Amino acid sequence: MKVLFVSAEVAPFAKAGGLGDVVGSLPAALRKQGVDARVLMPLYGVINRAKYHIAYSFHFQFPSRAGTADIYIHKTTYDGVPIYFLESWPFFGQGNYLYTDWNWDMPRFIFFCQVILATAWQFKLGIENGESWFPDVLHAHDWHTALTPYLLHEARNDPDWAKIASVLTLHNMAFQGPYAGSFLWNVGVPAPNHNDLNYQGKGDNLLGIGIAYADQINTVSPRHAIEIKYPRFGEGLEGMLRVRENDLCGILNGMDVVRNDPATDPHIEYHYTVKDFVENKRKNKLDLQRELGLPERPDVPLIGMVTRLTDQKGVDLALPAMRRLFLEYDVQFAALGSGESSLEGALWWLCNDFSFKASCYLGFKSDLAQRIYAASDLFLMPSRYEPCGTSQMLAMHYGSLPVVRETGGLADTVESYDNENADRGTGFVFLWEEPDAVLGTLRWALDTYRFRLEAFRRMQKRGMGIDFSWEKSTKQYIAMYERALSRH
Repeated sequence: MKVLFVSAEVAPFAKAGGLGDVVGSLPAALRKQGVDARVLMPLYGVINRAKYHIAYSFHFQFPSRAGTADIYIHKTTYDGVPIYFLESWPFFGQGNYLYTDWNWDMPRFIFFCQVILATAWQFKLGIENGESWFPDVLHAHDWHTALTPYLLHEARNDPDWAKIASVLTLHNMAFQGPYAGSFLWNVGVPAPNHNDLNYQGKGDNLLGIGIAYADQINTVSPRHAIEIKYPRFGEGLEGMLRVRENDLCGILNGMDVVRNDPATDPHIEYHYTVKDFVENKRKNKLDLQRELGLPERPDVPLIGMVTRLTDQKGVDLALPAMRRLFLEYDVQFAALGSGESSLEGALWWLCNDFSFKASCYLGFKSDLAQRIYAASDLFLMPSRYEPCGTSQMLAMHYGSLPVVRETGGLADTVESYDNENADRGTGFVFLWEEPDAVLGTLRWALDTYRFRLEAFRRMQKRGMGIDFSWEKSTKQYIAMYERALSRH
């Protein structure tokens, strides 16, 4: 089976969130299962071509109503996966950004969707190296590439395209590519004439168009697949998803358990496994305390947080809870993140007011993130919604117990403590979107650490022992591809 992933983000080349992590690791896992998975993404100016050995591969011209564009395809191989990069002036190849504003991103990604099919055709012609390669499945991700299933549908009168299936993965329903009608008309894309789109008034919504025309749709956790069929998380597209519910499934994201292994992680000083984690986590805590200028005390419980600073992540719920917690408990806090300026400011003030207990780094520093996972006893992740989330998986894998809200992938991956001997549990779970709920749950977690340490250790061991690799999920993706192909 041949699968072409098309995405705006692919880690480690360019990513802003979980989308990049998934497309950066899932194709490699699929190739281990015998799937010939390849990836096509835009070439952004921020991508370090020399570092990743990205080299020019071939060139072709793409005519459209807007004119004829020169397309330059570059290539590298990463983790055994062929990764292709699309360069075309003025949209891709320059600029120190991934995303800008609606007026510029809409034409950029509509253009990308158009050229996806043209690039696949060049692969079929063997332009790259004389070898013909044509996908069985086009796998699109989020609104940036959601137009692709519709363009494939329009091309199916040609027998060469008729047998290709399309799959759309929904990572974040909050971003949809709305009001696309004029942009589509400008480049000669016919308006979709689909009953569901017409009935629900979503004919100019790129994500809605993808939902209507994709053969199969999935999101990144089973719980979130239920949530998005209702108004709170469906973001106006819940009606479209209920119509397609027989073609919708939730497949839990995996993570790269080789790169993120506390036994070998090059970013931490003291390595450990589930059999000997207690002592070396304590040593890593001392290292992190020294690095962040906190009092070096291995006995004090350390709460970690690695996040985007946005309302979605519940940061506005966490900060007032932490402020009250510092007044009540002997505890330390290490935070890493960037995002909304108001939340960055609030986090900075919190850590400044309690500098003897708390430290934050405003920005993203991947090696520091790994050290926070390895050093912390608890990991705070009070998201309002979380389609899947990988931070809670990383935390458990490194022996840090998550404190999370019951939503999406957090509900699917974190089992709440039974408040007894820890016959059940890998973390501490709450439901209400209130600072008091965060505070109460943190109190519960800290009291467990102080008074039921044996139960706390049992949960750490259980969390570290969970298999968060892609193996199970890849089999579900292959089954979804087969369902999509069965339609053609």
